[in-house]
Amino acid sequence: MRTKIVAGNWKMNLDVEASKKLAMDISTDIQNLETNNTRIIIAPTFTNLYPVINLVGMDTRIEIAAQNMHQAKSGAYTGEIAADMIQSIGVNTVILGHSERRTYFNETDKALAEKVNTALQNRMDVIFCFGEVLEDRQQNNHFSIVEIQLKKALFHLKPQDWKHIILAYEPVWAIGTGETATPEQAQEMHAFIRNLLSAKFGENVAQEVSILYGGSVKPANAKEIFSKPDVDGGLIGGAALHSQDFTALIQAIQ
Repeated sequence: MRTKIVAGNWKMNLDVEASKKLAMDISTDIQNLETNNTRIIIAPTFTNLYPVINLVGMDTRIEIAAQNMHQAKSGAYTGEIAADMIQSIGVNTVILGHSERRTYFNETDKALAEKVNTALQNRMDVIFCFGEVLEDRQQNNHFSIVEIQLKKALFHLKPQDWKHIILAYEPVWAIGTGETATPEQAQEMHAFIRNLLSAKFGENVAQEVSILYGGSVKPANAKEIFSKPDVDGGLIGGAALHSQDFTALIQAIQ
């Protein structure tokens, strides 16, 4: 059975105290929920990772992830964070390839492949993001764009590496725009992705990898999206900043 995952990407939001409060609110809200087969992940900003871990570290139901990392072990990369720095504070999961990193910071598939390699060499789990922009969707190029992104960044991996990979499909046109892919559109793409994995790495890998949907999931639409057979959860943006909404999404996947 594939692991269900609800991951909250807090992006560049919340100071230390607000981050601690949100983490504690989530911890409190899920106390009475049955979450045995669901990974709950939250990703504060770099400056708030350590305070949040210290606060909720004893709640084993909540995992902490970093929002990014550099591919080099160390060096003259001002402002960047290395894998062992993240791990030194107890973080073993990282989000890579988010559409905002690709768009605003020009992250390429080649650089992302290097980041994935570094994360795996450090035995970290990777939430790998990818997806098409509106123009790609309108021109019916969305499948080819997703295939290219996956092949360039991940298809050099070995089958055993996929135990540490979580895929997050982001239709970029549905992030922060008020638009949302229909559950049928999400399922169609997720099934396509799983077929790609099966063709390259075998059916066992394809059926074991969790594929998250990352396009404006809200309590109002989560249950229908999460009910689709190839949708294993969500990478959540705005709704992850409100404990009641985030908890509702966790409930929706049960």
